[in-house]
Amino acid sequence: MNNTTELNSKIAGLESQVDLLESELSYINLLLLKCGFPEGIKTLKMTVEELLSESSIDLNDDESQAL
Repeated sequence: MNNTTELNSKIAGLESQVDLLESELSYINLLLLKCGFPEGIKTLKMTVEELLSESSIDLNDDESQAL
């Protein structure tokens, strides 16, 4: 395969992954809306950040371990 064909193949794969992730994100947001989070993922994120700020868990430590 030539370089252009390989790059086009990679681009198509990435576009497919983006489509899948967008679909999953939309579905999760819809589920959260149905569960009572008024702004879906945004409200969930704010709620989790608030809970973590009230606890002894250091959010930055967890983020560095996840990366």
